[in-house]
This record gives sequence, structure tokens and C-alpha cells, in this order.
Amino acid sequence: MIRAVVTDIEGTTGSIRFVHEVLFPYAKRHLADFLRQRQEDVEVVRQIAATRQLAQEPEADLARVIEILEGWIAEDRKATPLKALQGMVWAKGYRNGDFTGHVYPDAFDALARWHAQGIALYVFSSGSVQAQQLLFGHSDMGNLTPLFEGYFDTTIGPKKETASYRCIVEALRRDAAEVLFLSDVVEELDAAKAAGLHTLQLVREPGMTTGVHPVVASFEEIDLERF
Repeated sequence: MIRAVVTDIEGTTGSIRFVHEVLFPYAKRHLADFLRQRQEDVEVVRQIAATRQLAQEPEADLARVIEILEGWIAEDRKATPLKALQGMVWAKGYRNGDFTGHVYPDAFDALARWHAQGIALYVFSSGSVQAQQLLFGHSDMGNLTPLFEGYFDTTIGPKKETASYRCIVEALRRDAAEVLFLSDVVEELDAAKAAGLHTLQLVREPGMTTGVHPVVASFEEIDLERF
């Protein structure tokens, strides 16, 4: 019986286009000014240092750090310091009402229903925990953060590695067989399945790569009792 659901965001609860057409361009436009203005803030200092370390450029000045980060944005690189800094930039955009987090209506309906039924809900995304909370806290459907009991990002491990899902199950203090992972990415689902979780792929666009996992086109088709 499924007692917990861990869900991806991009392509699963919300549109990939929102990330690539709204969030990433916004971060790229505002990141440089943000870093120049906030470069002495403790958390910003920490992420700048992490960027230098990951890029193996310990002597990089701020201009070079900005260049590195903008390059990572262009590559859609899942770099933890980039995700953390993007989250800080997006926080301002959400607070200003420059955009709201995209959530599919079918995802909202199912998540709200499962929450009411006592199913524990969690998020695992390559975006930082802060970015996840911002998206769901300022979503098209309002503040959805009360629906979730926890959030996981790449600080727990890469999304395509089995060890990450074992760590999540350990953090949830549940048997893997009680947990369902939802994603649109086959490699992530493969890793979760190898860790013993149930898996389900959201295929919202035609032509998507599929694997051995059950497939649905929307949350409306998900029946937790089938697992």
C-alpha cells in the first residue's frame, strides 16, 4: 500500500516550459546584479565559494564567477550552487508578483486529495529546496506548501543515482515498498525502482522516451490502490 508519494516538478507537477521560458531567463537577467549587490551576504558568499570549488577555479573573481554561472544556466547544468543562487533570485520575482509557479490543475487536484487522505507528500527536484518551496508557495493554485511534508534536492544526491533514493527512503523512515516516485524522466525512475520504490512516469508530451515503468498522461489517471 502506498503511504508516501515523492514527486518531481518539471514535466510532472508543472510544465518544463515554465522553467525554461520564465525562470531560467529571469535568473539570467538578474543574477549578475544580485551577486554584485549581495556578494557580502553570508549565504551568497558560501555559494560563490562553492561555485569556485566546483569549477576548479579557486581564484576566480566575481566577474568570472558570474560568467561561470551564466554558462551553467545556458547548459542547464544541475549544479547545486547555481540552483541555490537561482532560488535566491527567484524569491524576489515571486515576492514582486513577476510570475507565479506553474502547477497543472490535475496535479493540484490529486495532491490535495492524497493529502486529505493522509498520504505523505514530498518533492525531489534538481532545483533547490528554496526554489521548490517558492514555486509551490506562489503557485497558480495559491500556496500549496501545506500539502507537503518535506523537500529534497541534489544535496541528497543526483536524481539519476539509486543511492539518492535510498537516502530519501531512510529520511522518510518508511519501507521503500510504501513509497511511489513520480517523474517524467526514465533514468530517474530507473534509479528509484532500483532502490525498491514504486514508480510511475508522467508522459504529458507526445514522443517522450519511456521505459519499463507504468505510464500515465496526467495525475487524473493515477490510482494509488493499484500498487
